[in-house]
Amino acid sequence: MKNEETLFLFAKAIKSLIKKQPLDKITVTDIVSTAGKTRQTFYRHFQDKYDLVNWYFEKLVLKSLQEALNLKFAFIEQEHAFFKEAFKSNDYNNLIHYDFCCIYDFYKEYIHKNTGKTLSSDIDFLLKMYCRGSVDMTVEWVLNDMPISKEDIVTYLIEAIPDKLKECMM
Repeated sequence: MKNEETLFLFAKAIKSLIKKQPLDKITVTDIVSTAGKTRQTFYRHFQDKYDLVNWYFEKLVLKSLQEALNLKFAFIEQEHAFFKEAFKSNDYNNLIHYDFCCIYDFYKEYIHKNTGKTLSSDIDFLLKMYCRGSVDMTVEWVLNDMPISKEDIVTYLIEAIPDKLKECMM
C-alpha cells in the first residue's frame, strides 16, 4: 500500500469516528484500530490526531482549488479561439489584466478569510508574483495552442504555489 493510501485510510478513520464523538475525545488508538493500522505506522506519518486533521484539511483545500482551476481551464479550452484572440490584446484593460485582478482578488480574500488578517507585504508580494506567473503561463498555454493537457497545467499551477503562500491558504 502506498503512503498516500495509508494517509487517506487514517483520514477516513477519523472522519468516521468524528461522526460518533468529538475530536477531543478520539484517541490515536481509536484511529489506528478503525484504520486497521498500527500506532507505529500512524506516528511515522503524523505527530498526533490534530496533525492528521490539518493534513486532511490541506488536501481538501487543494482539491477544491484544483477543481476550480479544472473548471476554468475546461472553459478556456472549450472557447480556445475566443481566448487566443482576447489574450493577444495589449490594451491596459485587456483580458490578461482582468484575469490577474480576478485571481489576485480571489486569493487575497481567501487568505484574509482564512487568517483573519490583511496580507503582510511579503505575502502580498508572493501572491502577486504567483498570480502574474499563473496568468502568464495561462496565456502562453492558450497562445501556443495548448501544448499540454489542462490537467497538467492545473497540476503545475498548484505545485507552483510558494510554500509560504500555501501556509496562508491552509
